[in-house]
Amino acid sequence: MGRSLAILSPACTLPLGTRPAATRRSEARLLRPRAFDDLGLKRALGDRILPLLVAAMAFLAALSFGAALGSASLAGRWQGGAAAALTVQVPRATDQGLLNQVLATLRANPGVGQARVLAQEELTALLRPWLGSVGNGLALPLPAVIEVHLNKPPPDLATLARELEAIAPGTLTESHGVWVQRLAVLARSLQACAWLAVILVSAVAAAVVMVATRAGLAARRDAIEIVHGLGATDGYIAGRFASRATRLAAIGGFCGALAALPVLLTLADLASPFVHGNAAPAMILEALPLELWLTVPGLPLAAAMVGFITAQMTVRRWLRHLP
Repeated sequence: MGRSLAILSPACTLPLGTRPAATRRSEARLLRPRAFDDLGLKRALGDRILPLLVAAMAFLAALSFGAALGSASLAGRWQGGAAAALTVQVPRATDQGLLNQVLATLRANPGVGQARVLAQEELTALLRPWLGSVGNGLALPLPAVIEVHLNKPPPDLATLARELEAIAPGTLTESHGVWVQRLAVLARSLQACAWLAVILVSAVAAAVVMVATRAGLAARRDAIEIVHGLGATDGYIAGRFASRATRLAAIGGFCGALAALPVLLTLADLASPFVHGNAAPAMILEALPLELWLTVPGLPLAAAMVGFITAQMTVRRWLRHLP
């Protein structure tokens, strides 16, 4: 017996209260390891279904963000281009002197940046969608069409129209204002739909975490009641569930954001010709706004926040009904 006691550490032969703090911490880790799952949450909240569902929600959220920000960027460019353009139609195109006077008046205006007369081939190309090949042999005289690009600030269109009318009666000035308004309405509608999709996806993600948490609570009800009866606080139990849900939601958010990147790059490639007029590889990342590329990496953090807040609220509400 004495030989057996001789191999024990001297610290172990001391009374419990007089043992060194490092020894007590080491013995506590042996009795209860740091990663000890006292509530059985690894079985209650599985690491397959919840991350998969959250990944699907993060994927849809990334696409919705892309639709909202991308449509806003494209609509802004289109609206800016339409608002900065003006079309002037001079009825007597054969009178070159009259046409030159109209051009001189336009170019003398400080709000006009550029004015040029469209060639006959360009007018034929514009009429082809409506007249087809018949438009190539029309005997009717076509008015001269002047393409005008405006500066900032633009000129007073009403005053400019009166000046051109005085020079060449029957001249029509079209400011594309109707198309600008229609583009604005379309852009706002697309953005509203996209942000509504983001809100719905966030709500569904919170519902998924809530259902998974309630299922875990039901599966570990006996263990939770025992631990709660032994003195575990609501904050401790809710914190354990929230920690597990946060980790799984963050993993799902990261996977969903990673899966959405190739789709967003493909959409950027398709949108590049509308933005830059070509599909050069260097332009792909510029086709969608910078805010999108800053938002997508934040999806795992957003998913983790949704998981933490939802799990905390669900567990605390459930614990209030315990006897």
